[in-house]
Amino acid sequence: MISQRSETIPAGHGRAFRLAAGEALALVNPLGTQVVDSWAFAFAPEFEFLSMAHTRSVLGTIFVRAGMTLVSDRRRPMLLLAADSSPGIHDTLLPACNPAIYRELGAPAEHRSCAANLHEALAAIGHGVPFTPEPFNLFMNIPVSADGNLERRPPAARPGARVVLRAEIGLVAVFSACPQDITPINGEARRPTEVLVQMLG
Repeated sequence: MISQRSETIPAGHGRAFRLAAGEALALVNPLGTQVVDSWAFAFAPEFEFLSMAHTRSVLGTIFVRAGMTLVSDRRRPMLLLAADSSPGIHDTLLPACNPAIYRELGAPAEHRSCAANLHEALAAIGHGVPFTPEPFNLFMNIPVSADGNLERRPPAARPGARVVLRAEIGLVAVFSACPQDITPINGEARRPTEVLVQMLG
């Protein structure tokens, strides 16, 4: 596939993209340290959203690998993880960071969040949803121990890591370059960075 258009998502911000069925895009992680919270929505003929709970149920795993399809709350295929040059470590368990999380961490009230980025990005293209679904957290490294405990580790991806997502239905995809700068979710340096989105033919 040949890249037709590229757009940069600034560190700590989000963007929405309309995709027709069969269209794909690539997300490139320039330094390999940036987590990207990801959502998808279909607004017609019926509203549905990318569901991590139903995706885990359908796939029978908490790990999404290349070749697997993520599904909606109606258990309809929405996004295919078509390619992945990273180690394939992504998270389906944690929620999007929001103002409540940053209050717990002692951050100022104006700290950006993935939840706010989602709603800002949808509003920018004339859409809105009354809640924040659990995201597909690309590049987020949350290992689960045998006793069920979760760890929060820096991403394991190398600079330039790239994932390709293909829309299985017409949808709006939203991506947030996570603004987390208190925990090492975005690397030991705790410095959010930009993400490159390439629209593919």
